[in-house]
Amino acid sequence: MSTRGNGSHGRSSKGALGVVTAALLLLSGCGSGAANGAGSGGESTSSAPEPQVSLQPGDGATGVNPKDSIKVSAEHGELHNVSLVNSSDEEVEGKLVNNDSAWKATEPLGYGKTYEWSGEAVGAGGQSSPVGGSFRTIDPQRVVRATINPIDDKTVGIAMPISIKFDAPVENKAEVQRALSVNPSEDVKGAWAWLNDKQVDWRPKEYWPAHTTVKVDAPLYGLDYGGGKYGKADLTTEFEIGRSQIVKADVQRHRVRVIRDGEQIASYPASYGLDSVPDRHTHDGTYMVMAKHPVEIMDNPKYGYTDVKKKWAVRISNHGEFIHENEQNRANIGKRNTSHGCVNLTNADAKDYFDSAMIGDPVEVSGSGTDMPAKYAVYDWMLSWDQWQNMSAL
Repeated sequence: MSTRGNGSHGRSSKGALGVVTAALLLLSGCGSGAANGAGSGGESTSSAPEPQVSLQPGDGATGVNPKDSIKVSAEHGELHNVSLVNSSDEEVEGKLVNNDSAWKATEPLGYGKTYEWSGEAVGAGGQSSPVGGSFRTIDPQRVVRATINPIDDKTVGIAMPISIKFDAPVENKAEVQRALSVNPSEDVKGAWAWLNDKQVDWRPKEYWPAHTTVKVDAPLYGLDYGGGKYGKADLTTEFEIGRSQIVKADVQRHRVRVIRDGEQIASYPASYGLDSVPDRHTHDGTYMVMAKHPVEIMDNPKYGYTDVKKKWAVRISNHGEFIHENEQNRANIGKRNTSHGCVNLTNADAKDYFDSAMIGDPVEVSGSGTDMPAKYAVYDWMLSWDQWQNMSAL
């Protein structure tokens, strides 16, 4: 421009300055227009980041636990029309969260199923990214059922343990035990103990406080029991502890005393198992009321009787011990121990006790000189607290 500005076309320096000024203004105007265009949105559409979709679990994953967190999220966008279905076209329930930037499943998935995603993520500028992919959940060798006791809304005695029983042996006991929780309305110290590979019980260190509410949560679905076995379903229960009632059964004094809320409400003459014959002996220990039947059929072929009906029968052990009526033994009741291991009462006293007894009441037998082996259910209270704690998997 300097050559041309030197007047090769006969222009004055003033005219040249005007041309340069106009050119600069034009360039300046073009620069201003480009900036305004970006600000008005003409270029913001192309510069806005595309939404990025992430899946949990990732596309193609296998062996997914059906209780794992299942979600899809979008960075720089919102999710629209998200759906997760299995191979039977059953849709998984879920909800949008985090201002519609994420979707998560709100129900557990099934075992051994393939799930597929669909939907899209839409960015601020209108760009979209598809939600797609699939994964497969664990396919257990066996799904194991479990039961819990006490069941909902039951009122039980102060010695009642919480018992979870499994249909197959549990190998990963520690993992299962960590999942379990007991929440009493009172401050109660207690612990879980594995009585065998298929049963874990929780009992308090001391008897439950009367009128305690107890909630138990056992989220077993999806738990790996070991050996290809997994939990079938979650379990919960909520029950009540009733009044405090303790039976004090004194073998040598031939008496049964009933203590209700710290006060003695009854004292019955009784006959216990024959002391001289080990198979007929009534052993010491803390038993528990397990069942009640107005009439129970008693069998003991070894000692020559079958199908003998006894009234007001309260079972206190799976070894065969009951507290029941035995009018045929009335002459010995309160004087001598002549039964086959049960606690014999007169008909009137047996009925009176039967009416007062509650499942879970403790029955403390003493004075016999021998202890009941800790192997006949329910034997939770036959064990010391130290023994009980040593049976924990943790």
